[in-house]
Amino acid sequence: MKVKKVAAVAFISVVVLIAVAYTAKAYINNYISKFDDRTIYSTFLKEDRKVFIRLPAKYDANKAYPLIIKTDGNFNLSRWHNTLTEYAQQGVVEESILVAIPNQFWSDTRNRDLVPPYARKNVNIDARPESQNNPTIFGRADKFLAFIEQELLPYLESNYLLNNNRILSGFSAGGSFTLYTLSTKPELFTGYFVFSPAAWYDDSIVVTEFKKALRTINGEGKFLYLSLGANENPIITSSFKGLLTALEQHKLHGLTWQFSYSEGAGHNENPIMSVPKALTAYSEFTNAQKNHDLH
Repeated sequence: MKVKKVAAVAFISVVVLIAVAYTAKAYINNYISKFDDRTIYSTFLKEDRKVFIRLPAKYDANKAYPLIIKTDGNFNLSRWHNTLTEYAQQGVVEESILVAIPNQFWSDTRNRDLVPPYARKNVNIDARPESQNNPTIFGRADKFLAFIEQELLPYLESNYLLNNNRILSGFSAGGSFTLYTLSTKPELFTGYFVFSPAAWYDDSIVVTEFKKALRTINGEGKFLYLSLGANENPIITSSFKGLLTALEQHKLHGLTWQFSYSEGAGHNENPIMSVPKALTAYSEFTNAQKNHDLH
């Protein structure tokens, strides 16, 4: 009897150790960066949120820097850091403060935060039946955007000198969030990077809503960069083309925009290939704006 009890205790101990190790690994991979990690309490989200703040190598507290905010935390963060470092050394871009917002790894905050409030957070290809209208089924990108606008940006502005050159970047669901931000709060950023956007939700409702927004938003002085992997599936490719068609048809929006296809790239490879292209295009845009202002 004692042998069985000891074996049971040993088994439970092993299971607990495995669970602890798995949780520790998930925490390290998702909720710790090699940069400056800060925690901000959000009254809009009713929870603590972590942010990873990457400062320039020769950061000067008396100098105002451009700001880049990206979603999905550590995903593609090294690519951003390396490209910014290299391009700043080459004079292609200004050194920038980069802020990455990780998703909470212990709960499903990604779809909740990044899916627009007109699409189901439990994402579906088919159109949403009218009978499915309970508020709890929709994404809460409006709350996440309120966190960025009214809590994160003021926090960053109170701790760092920032200039008016600001970029929001998102991949997949983060791409739909970036489009939602551009559609509802275009004044918050000057650059919007949209990599492999998940615009196909609920029979491409993201495309439909973006078309509506283009009729009314003031995009003057704003730059939009969209990209897609050439090897991505037909559903995401079709919705991406729908976004391009909307931009071509509703030219009164005033946006300056570019798009690219990453040859040989699938969904996860495209943002890796897109970062340097988007930064280069945005730098050319800002330089053109400066030259225009001088004349």
